[in-house]
Amino acid sequence: MEDENQLKISKSVFFIPVLYIVSIWFIYWVEIYFNFNFNKYGVFPRDPLGFRGVFLMHFIHSDTSHLFNNSIPLFVLLSSLFYFYRDVALKILIFGGILTGLSTWMIARESYHIGASGVVYLLFSFVFFSGIIRKHYRLVALSLIVIFLYGSMIWYVLPIKDGMSWEGHLSGFLVGLLFAFIYRNKGITKQEHHFKETAFDLLFDENGNFSPPKEVEEENDEIKF
Repeated sequence: MEDENQLKISKSVFFIPVLYIVSIWFIYWVEIYFNFNFNKYGVFPRDPLGFRGVFLMHFIHSDTSHLFNNSIPLFVLLSSLFYFYRDVALKILIFGGILTGLSTWMIARESYHIGASGVVYLLFSFVFFSGIIRKHYRLVALSLIVIFLYGSMIWYVLPIKDGMSWEGHLSGFLVGLLFAFIYRNKGITKQEHHFKETAFDLLFDENGNFSPPKEVEEENDEIKF
């Protein structure tokens, strides 16, 4: 019953995903319409000025293809996060995004790193590993769906494609795994079932042999036909 209450659909489930996606498209529109270049506000590793990208990189994209490729998985994974993990969803998104940016700033190559891909990998990793760790049947099913839809992304945490921030992907993936472990007992978890002892169970001993209580035996002795 507790799980059913936590899994009720509300407007808030889709509010943050839609708001996030509208925001990144709006920022890109401003950049194009006014002929700005926001790439310099991305993460530039181990540079004090480039540190601002830790907070800004997830809202900046290089082109419409980059933006579109992030928008669909962002909506799917954010909606899943806020539906199944609403108790910790904002913490995962905000603190996970900051840690992903910080990790990218620490380990990445000296270049500007931009895009919401790190958040996509953060959400992918958290949703997948949370279901496996918690062992709740609905969350395990969600993990299998996520790996079916986006499992091929795992290859891009490796430096296999030029011009792609694999460091940002790897950072998001590891942060998601870390948060899945930290918040493993928050929200929906596998319920342990306990069976109550009934009067019928009292008629048998621990080995399963018929052994009614003395009161029952005495009552049976008093009954005569």
